[in-house]
Amino acid sequence: MDDLPRSPTTVLAEDALLGLLLPIWQLVIGALVLLAVLASVRRLARRGPTRMTTALLVTAVAIAGFAVVGVLLQG
Repeated sequence: MDDLPRSPTTVLAEDALLGLLLPIWQLVIGALVLLAVLASVRRLARRGPTRMTTALLVTAVAIAGFAVVGVLLQG
């Protein structure tokens, strides 16, 4: 009897718990990133339009890059 694998119900329960917790952490991380971006945009807006435009372009490219990496790692 010692050679039997673990019960599949235990594995399913663990997967279900992780499935419930994962979206919460993604929302928390997303909210923190959004707060950081908003704080930096506010600071850059006070510096002038030239720096603001460059910073927004760099931020947009970084966000798009992270999104692409996230999609590639999911698949």
